[in-house]
Amino acid sequence: MNASDPKDILRRYLQNARDALLWKLEGLSEYDIRRPLTPTGTNLLGLVKHVASVELGYLGDTFGRPSGEALPWVAEGAEANADMWATADESREQIVGLYRRAWAHADATLDALELDTVGRVPWWPAGRDDVTLLHAVVRVTGDTHRHAGHADILRELIDGAVGMNRNNDAVPPGDAAYWAGHRERLERAAVAAGEKHGG
Repeated sequence: MNASDPKDILRRYLQNARDALLWKLEGLSEYDIRRPLTPTGTNLLGLVKHVASVELGYLGDTFGRPSGEALPWVAEGAEANADMWATADESREQIVGLYRRAWAHADATLDALELDTVGRVPWWPAGRDDVTLLHAVVRVTGDTHRHAGHADILRELIDGAVGMNRNNDAVPPGDAAYWAGHRERLERAAVAAGEKHGG
């Protein structure tokens, strides 16, 4: 990476988020990568499907560079939230493969265009739909990191695995007993604060 090249810096942070998100699928069953773990149905494979669609839209279609990928879940008339979960017929390999092709397409857009290139976001309101490539890349990077954070929490709920990648869990060391005690201490503090401050 060239530390003085803005495109290299942008690509590095985007790729870190992409890698973290896919890492959250590793070693899990088909059921675990698909099961809804929040009241709104958030699930690991659905997050990957969503961010693949986001990259292809913001860093492809927006700049007149359609990928040619069929994305029926975001087409006009598609069911709400269809991009946030994978059907039983959509395999892990299909969704992950789509995401990797989205990376390549987005990276090619970043290579081909200047950061001040203006595109048009088809789903934004007319008259407020212009965006620079810089803005689009930052937006996609922020969105991907946000969803990688969601995935980190989901994975912890499934099997306790946490972290940005296999070499950086970003948490202090501790065994199961340590974390149980830590969680209990936080629960006690929350209860005491609720009693002290009302609610």
